[in-house]
Amino acid sequence: MMDQTPAHKTMIMVAPNGARRQKSDHPNIPLSATELADEALRCANAGASAIHLHVRDENGRHVLDAELYRQVIAAVRNKVGDRLSIQITTEAVGIYTPEQQMSVVRDVVPDAVSIALKEIIPHQENEAEAKAFFIWMQENNVSPQFILYEGDEVRRFFDMKKKGVIPFAAPFLLFVLGRYAVNQQSEPADLDPFIEALNGRQLPWAVCAFGGREAECAAYASSLGGHVRVGFENNLYLPGGDVAERNSDIVAATVKVIAEPASIMDAGQARGLLNTCLR
Repeated sequence: MMDQTPAHKTMIMVAPNGARRQKSDHPNIPLSATELADEALRCANAGASAIHLHVRDENGRHVLDAELYRQVIAAVRNKVGDRLSIQITTEAVGIYTPEQQMSVVRDVVPDAVSIALKEIIPHQENEAEAKAFFIWMQENNVSPQFILYEGDEVRRFFDMKKKGVIPFAAPFLLFVLGRYAVNQQSEPADLDPFIEALNGRQLPWAVCAFGGREAECAAYASSLGGHVRVGFENNLYLPGGDVAERNSDIVAATVKVIAEPASIMDAGQARGLLNTCLR
C-alpha cells in the first residue's frame, strides 16, 4: 500500500462508455468518435487527467478494431490536445482471444493500454506469448495497466511477476470492486482484500467501482494513496442518488469528494505516472 502523504496527487481517469452500455441505458453515453471527443473535453474541464477508451462498431457493439481506435484517438487529441492521457482497452468481453487482444495493441501502438490479467494469460500455456508481448510493449513505450478482479488475482499477478512473465518493475494495477451484474453496488470495504493482497508492495494502483457509491470508493482509494477510474462504464449515478447527465458530472463529483486531503493530478503528472509503469 502506498502511504498517504500531503504530496500525494490522485489521478482521475474517466471511462465514458465501456463495452456494454447503449443509448437505451443512457442517452448521453458517448459511442462515436465525435461524441467521445466532445465528452473528453467536458471531462478534462471537470478535472479528469486521463481517459479510458472503448470503440464501438456501426451497431454499437464493442470491438477491438485498430482503425476505429486510431480515429477516436485522433478525434480526442484534436479536441483536447495534451490535456488528457489516452488509454485504450483490450477487454475481451468473451469474444476476443489473447492473440487478438495483443494484435490490436501492436497495430495501434497506443500511449497506454489496460489489460485484464485473466484474459491475456488465461492459462499457463499463454505465458510465453504474453511475456514476449510485454517486452514488445516496453520497447515501444506502451504503458500497461493490469486489471485485477479479486485478491487472489493480485497474488497470481505477483507470481507471474516473480516468474518473469511480467517484466515491468512498477506496473500499474486496477482493482475492480465488483462485477458487471444487474444492480451491482460496490462499497469502499470491497477494496480491503486487494490492499491485503498487495501486502505493502509500493506499486501504483487505482480502483473502479459499480453503482452509486462510486464516489465513496474513490475517496477511500485516494485516502490510501491510490488513483481512481470513474464514469458511465461502471456507474451512472451521482453521490446523491440522481442519474448523472454526463460523465463530466461524475468527474466533477469525484474531484469534490477527494480534493482534501489529496490533490488532483493534471495530464502531465498522469503521463508521468503512466510512464513509470514502463520500467
